[in-house]
Amino acid sequence: MQELTLSPGPAKLTPTLDPTHRMELILSTSPAELTLDPACQPKLPLDSTCQPEMTFNPGPTELTVDPEHQPEETPAPSLAELTLEPVHRRPELLDACADLINDQWPRSRASRLHSLGQSSDAFPLCLMLLSPHPTSEAAPIVVGHARLSRVLNQPQSLLVETVVVARALRGRGFGRCLMEGLEVFARARGFRKLHLTTHDQVHFYTHLGYQLGKPVQGLVFTSRRLPATLLNAFPTGPSPRPPWKAPNLTAQAAPRGPKGLPLPPPPPLPECLTTSPPVPSGPPSKSLLETQYQNVRGRPVFWMEKDI
Repeated sequence: MQELTLSPGPAKLTPTLDPTHRMELILSTSPAELTLDPACQPKLPLDSTCQPEMTFNPGPTELTVDPEHQPEETPAPSLAELTLEPVHRRPELLDACADLINDQWPRSRASRLHSLGQSSDAFPLCLMLLSPHPTSEAAPIVVGHARLSRVLNQPQSLLVETVVVARALRGRGFGRCLMEGLEVFARARGFRKLHLTTHDQVHFYTHLGYQLGKPVQGLVFTSRRLPATLLNAFPTGPSPRPPWKAPNLTAQAAPRGPKGLPLPPPPPLPECLTTSPPVPSGPPSKSLLETQYQNVRGRPVFWMEKDI
């Protein structure tokens, strides 16, 4: 059997051999020290707290990445490789095109996809500016978008709407490439004038040859089953009130008083008051900093046009 004895003195481990092979272990309450053989283990002094200490270097941290595993940056699209294609001919790119437009004008995704789904060769028609993907097996990258609609009573004109270029690619000539592609696309189909509106890109379109013009009405839909006379029946703006005419009082017999004398004529009737604003006369202002048109939120709207 083995005997364990506790003593207040220093800790000693004294193996004692006796006839019965007993071992005596004496422990004390003083702090214990453990020393490891330097030939086998590094020196690790332990104190009563036995808490490890960690030191941080206040200098800058250096991170070295293996060049073989560094991600490759996607090169910017080349203007010479861009193509212009209708959305309805590339249905696999509908989601990417919707994301591009919603990044500029947030809208319900379902509503945006429905609007893009209305694109057709009969107009309205949505065009995408595409760049080939660096990986030949992947789908092209949607760089820009624009929508073309017919103009009421102007068979050789188109209205350009929803012009947008990816944010990361703006200022590199992609907007100009998109607009020039629209002109080529429209001319090839017999159109001779483009119309558009803008709030803050007047100088950009001026450099492309656009000038301030008059408002036009784009056709939301066109169908060969609907004759043009039916479309023209819808009003293009608030209907003006018919001119007001005062009743003819001279044809009526003048009323007479109790003694047979004619009564004095009644005072003249007030002029007809209309609530509609007066229609501006003459061509619109040619200043690039002023416009007489505003949207429902009060923002200035610049109508611009270009012969192509």
